[in-house]
Amino acid sequence: MRILFIGDVVGKTGRTAILDRLPGLVTSWKLDLVIVNGENAAGGFGITESIYNDFIEAGADAVTLGNHAWNQKEALVFIERAPRLVRPLNFPRYTPGRGAAMVETKNGARALVINAMGRVFMEPLNDPFSAIGRELDACPLREAVDAIVVDFHGEASSEKQGMGYFCDGRVSLVVGTHTHVPTADHQILKGGTAYMTDAGMTGDYDSVIGMQKEEPVRRFTTGIPSGRFEPAFGPATLSGVAVETDDTSGLAIRIAPVRLGGRLSQTQPDFWIDDRAMPPAYST
Repeated sequence: MRILFIGDVVGKTGRTAILDRLPGLVTSWKLDLVIVNGENAAGGFGITESIYNDFIEAGADAVTLGNHAWNQKEALVFIERAPRLVRPLNFPRYTPGRGAAMVETKNGARALVINAMGRVFMEPLNDPFSAIGRELDACPLREAVDAIVVDFHGEASSEKQGMGYFCDGRVSLVVGTHTHVPTADHQILKGGTAYMTDAGMTGDYDSVIGMQKEEPVRRFTTGIPSGRFEPAFGPATLSGVAVETDDTSGLAIRIAPVRLGGRLSQTQPDFWIDDRAMPPAYST
């Protein structure tokens, strides 16, 4: 199975990158499963029903969230009629929506998408390890589902790594989101689970984690808020991770980072495409 996970989409420029690029990637890379983290898609904070539908129409099979899940209040309502919108599993029991979703992939297989949120330097939610453990016990890879992807939305690299090893051999991919900076530690763990500490953001990297630089810098240097955080509006880099799994085991056999467009150096999976087709790197 060919899986593409796309990191936190930030604001309009991130949404534009998804809508412009994803349909073509689905075709050219013959993708089976596409997951997009959309928790910053609406003006940098939260998601709307219209944006969710746009992502699904562009080729996303599931959209995950995080700590900004409810910044757009309409999400509290429309999530109940959006079966492929997945909020953190370890929210309190009566939180609307679902923390895991079974989706049919483009090749007719079954994939379980789990979203959970870390607790280190984050909100004090329920234990994500026990919550994910229960899901994996109830829906084991190979026996009940063809692929399992865990989007672990957290601040601390150590907690994300811990989740990777906790899930190793039981899921296809554990990928971190939230910090908006792509890490260089993509790998396949000993048990066969693909892992990356953070997929990065899909947004303008001429920014402070996707926001126009002036207000964050002002707050860092003076400690005084003087305005709203607004998403940066330059060309976005679509950031994420590509994984190919073995059809028999559901475990990973290949992994590669993805960075397309914008300011960052460009990279895409050479096991799916011809290197000569690489887009040019950003230059000043």
